Amino acid sequence: MRDTAAVVSAVSQAKEMVWINPKYLMFELTDALCQLVVSDEDIDDAEKRLQRFAPFIQKKFPETAPTHGIIESELVAIPMMQSALEKEYGVSIPGKLLMKMDSHLPIAGSVKARGGIYEVLTHTENLALANGMISRDESYEKFADDELQNFFHDYTMQVGSTGNLGISVGIMSAAFGFNTIVHMSKDAKAWKKSLLRSHGVKVIEYDDDYAKAVAEGRRQSELNPMSYFVDDEKSVDLFLGYATAAKRLQKQLDEKNIVVDEEHPLLVYIPAGIGGAPGGISYGLKRVYKDNVHCFFCEPTQWPSVLLGMATGKMEKANIKDYGLTGSTHADGLACPSPSSFVTRIMMNLLSGDFTVEDAKLYDFLRLLYRAEGKEIEPSSCAAFVGPLRLLELEDSREYLSSHGLTREILDHSTQIVWATGGSMVPEEVKKQYRNTYL
Repeated sequence: MRDTAAVVSAVSQAKEMVWINPKYLMFELTDALCQLVVSDEDIDDAEKRLQRFAPFIQKKFPETAPTHGIIESELVAIPMMQSALEKEYGVSIPGKLLMKMDSHLPIAGSVKARGGIYEVLTHTENLALANGMISRDESYEKFADDELQNFFHDYTMQVGSTGNLGISVGIMSAAFGFNTIVHMSKDAKAWKKSLLRSHGVKVIEYDDDYAKAVAEGRRQSELNPMSYFVDDEKSVDLFLGYATAAKRLQKQLDEKNIVVDEEHPLLVYIPAGIGGAPGGISYGLKRVYKDNVHCFFCEPTQWPSVLLGMATGKMEKANIKDYGLTGSTHADGLACPSPSSFVTRIMMNLLSGDFTVEDAKLYDFLRLLYRAEGKEIEPSSCAAFVGPLRLLELEDSREYLSSHGLTREILDHSTQIVWATGGSMVPEEVKKQYRNTYL
């Protein structure tokens, strides 16, 4: 579905659909322009920063000891889920289906551990270097010392969030000793607020959506010269943190002897809220695999903000409330009324498309995954399963496949990855509630 009027009509009716990006280009046509914004060197520098902080992270968060302070998740095959989806919905899912378990990333238990924690590390390092508190040739384990912890206590970190970004920024900022404030929208789950408070984070609640929490957090931060605001709507540092996932995924695929080339394409499906995490990951993957990777976002039918922003060309000025949508969703982590201005622009020629999914299916997918693989993730994360489920079922996605030479024979040798974006920190009683929720 490429006609803007038809797209808007389908979105306004909250229909499940796929939007295929009419401005998608072959990678070589976008490479030079993209590197002006975020270069390969920028991503490499981000990875080096994560390595420098690894000793501190391992000391403060012992659960990262197996990876020596590097925050990373498993890539697992889910053949039983693949079979269960095929049987339950009467479809055929080609190739091999895998799940990237960012739902189980250490410290924050969501994909936001990549971007949120990275931006905290970047600001922390800049402050420490500028004030002569540390040099780059010292072990960054020093950040755990009382002297540095007391130094950072005079500074404030703030962020607006529906939940998971707040958890990643809040927990890591508190670990350095920052005075930390998280502004949370009405969509944020109670257990996420409680978790933050248990780490000494101040949580300010709003009886409004994500946009209000971000705007108020930004306003309050600007009033305090000692405050730093993590801005999900336009942060390059968040984007860089997410982009480092690509080369790590490449290593995991290599270790599994999974080839990605023209005859063995990679298709990736990532839940999207404001677009920062899926945008950064997709950008990194395009830099690694170029035209051999096809990236799709997945959004709730009531909150398809990235789809609307890109399809209408209004970018961050598109708001789901202007299109007759209720804005009511169980996918709290994806409840962002407008997309990121930065991400919509940088992904305009790189994103293959965007699938939407009804809330009821999120719980159906959640239960199916639990029964088939014994794995539990958040309802928001389950949005990714709509991609492989409907790839061959919808006319527009079939046309996309045909136009890119992705025949059934080639797809049978493909790798499809659903990106699980959160879930491991959900309390057991809430997990049980999820499994028993029917819409």
